Amino acid sequence: MDAAARPSPARPKRPGPNTSLALIGAVGMVIFSLLVMAGDRVYDAVTEAEGIAGLDRPVLNWMIAHRTPELNAAITAFTNLGRTAPMVLMALLLCGLLYWRYREISIWVLMIIAAVGSVTFTLVGKAAVGRARPPVTDAVPPYETSFSFPSGHTLNSTVIAGMLAYLTFWLAKRLWVRVLAIIAAVAWAVAMGLSRIYLGHHWLTDVVFAWLLGMAWLALLITAHQLLLRFPFARPSR
Repeated sequence: MDAAARPSPARPKRPGPNTSLALIGAVGMVIFSLLVMAGDRVYDAVTEAEGIAGLDRPVLNWMIAHRTPELNAAITAFTNLGRTAPMVLMALLLCGLLYWRYREISIWVLMIIAAVGSVTFTLVGKAAVGRARPPVTDAVPPYETSFSFPSGHTLNSTVIAGMLAYLTFWLAKRLWVRVLAIIAAVAWAVAMGLSRIYLGHHWLTDVVFAWLLGMAWLALLITAHQLLLRFPFARPSR
């Protein structure tokens, strides 16, 4: 048969909108569920003083053994950036920059929802669990007196930095910008959590739970946003 007469091979069909919605929803809910289950395991370990909670004291002791006056000062300065005012300022500045560049109102909506949820989880969690912080004799001043579980600095840093990374990934075209945003968010959240343990302001499990809860909240918000972008009434994503 003449090559010109041969039928061209059939191209694979792209998934339809319903398939995309189902796939995004399923993947998002699986990730969310796994993070929630992991967080529940940490919570049970804390309330029953078993499992990963057995690492709280050894990890804190290791941190104490590696403290120096210079490192104490540097890490205290860094951890102070995780307080409410600096985090709000960072979110406002970076969201403002993204909005100026992309003119997308969803930037503000997503960040407000993410931040309000994070603060609410922190307040409710501390009040519900009522866990004491490590002894002040093991901590670097200034001392903190609120309840310990979960770590608010870690939770809020994870959520705000993670949402900024997602917004950048969604809107930016350049791959290196997307990759840099993700690396920066992960580094910020990890460093903030470790700083809380190093300073003796939180136990390891306070921080691990905050990481898991923050990522679960982000997974839920990102999944919902991606689903909304693909509904027929939604404006197409950039």
